Amino acid sequence: MTEFVFRGDSYLKTLDALVTEVTPDRGIVLDRTIFYANSGGQPGDSGRLITDDGAKIEIATAIHPEGDKTRIVHVPAPDQPAVTAGHRLRAEIDWDRRYRLMRMHTALHLLSVAFPFPVTGGSISEDKGRLDFDMPEVPADLDAIEAKLNEMVAANHAITDEWITDAEMAAMPELIKTMKVKPPMGQGRVRLVRIGTIDLQPCGGTHVRSTSEIGALKLGKIEKKGAQNRRVHLLFA
Repeated sequence: MTEFVFRGDSYLKTLDALVTEVTPDRGIVLDRTIFYANSGGQPGDSGRLITDDGAKIEIATAIHPEGDKTRIVHVPAPDQPAVTAGHRLRAEIDWDRRYRLMRMHTALHLLSVAFPFPVTGGSISEDKGRLDFDMPEVPADLDAIEAKLNEMVAANHAITDEWITDAEMAAMPELIKTMKVKPPMGQGRVRLVRIGTIDLQPCGGTHVRSTSEIGALKLGKIEKKGAQNRRVHLLFA
């Protein structure tokens, strides 16, 4: 198993780690990592791994191998130096990119508050994000919803996490907003992300510490994606 250090501190930019495995296609598994792996609509982190002798291995992304949520594979860009199991190195993430993803991921939690409908999908990028809702009609007061979003941002709500067991999660299905994406279960416990008193939901992603870090937001286009499915886009203002 990989220790997901980013779940305890998403602000760590560097970390010393040990190579525990190199996959047949040269993916690198570490004993612990600050690289978030592509999942839940959030892209995997990019960055680099630096060996003791100073060689830099540029990492294009990070993934969970074949759906194994207990391990993270760091995928090198083409033509990078090779390492073997047992190497010690320093991991560095592309912080500016990660921080924008953290801000947008947290903003989408607020979007799920502003639009109180079941979530059927979502995606996060550095400059925008979107959630799909089981929402028969688009609300008429979109200006008021955008204002509510920015009020939640400006309110400087603290963002914290807490842990419950898989069994406790199974007993509280009302916390799950996503219809198609299951909470990160299977390791005995589940992380809940709390935003002040306005939101609490299971999530394995990375978030900022306060809503004020998100910055001003702007609603983008709203697309019809089915009889009751509406795709709502969110942008940094």
